[in-house]
Amino acid sequence: MFVKALNIGLPTKEQFFGKEIITGICKLPTSDPLFLSRLGLEGDGVGDLTHHGGHDKALCVYSADYFPYWEKTLGISLPDAPFGENLSVSELHEDAICIGDIFQLGTAVVQVSQPRQPCSTLAARYGRSDMVKLVVNSARTGFYFRVLQEGVISTGNTLDLKERDTRAITISFANRAYYHEKRNIDAIEKVLAVPALSESWRRSFQQFKDQGLHRT
Repeated sequence: MFVKALNIGLPTKEQFFGKEIITGICKLPTSDPLFLSRLGLEGDGVGDLTHHGGHDKALCVYSADYFPYWEKTLGISLPDAPFGENLSVSELHEDAICIGDIFQLGTAVVQVSQPRQPCSTLAARYGRSDMVKLVVNSARTGFYFRVLQEGVISTGNTLDLKERDTRAITISFANRAYYHEKRNIDAIEKVLAVPALSESWRRSFQQFKDQGLHRT
């Protein structure tokens, strides 16, 4: 995998099909090397700090390989950073990336923390009430990195795998458990067993487990 585009943008008022939203989703590519701190890239920000940003979601990553699929599905030409991602990456597939995997990225070291959850802002951006469902059903969600070692990253950097999480819980597996198998206690426990799982997803999966055990 390598970084095809490094994208940043600060929160601003956006008009999406008559709906005004303060958001940082409309990011633009930069050719400048950027410092990556534990909270994200310099010059970048999010509008909704409740659901985005923070240590577990320092970098949003999405595959540029999927752009042709979305242009065909949505019937439009996509803008830059169409999913509000910081990294538009080549050769990325959710069934080959595991929660807990550690990568060298430029001089930084990053770790996969959770899948990216499609949100209402993404739906508003494209004027599609079914956008969240489309992304979930496509299984093309992307994911987040936390930062283990701060550093400088640039467009063209490769993502070099330093350490594969031994539990091998892929982004695809976690997505299936989260969206389609909330009563599958075995799958839920496998996801919960990954120490690197983000705190927000850990709370959700613990809730799924508790509800499932209560039903039984």
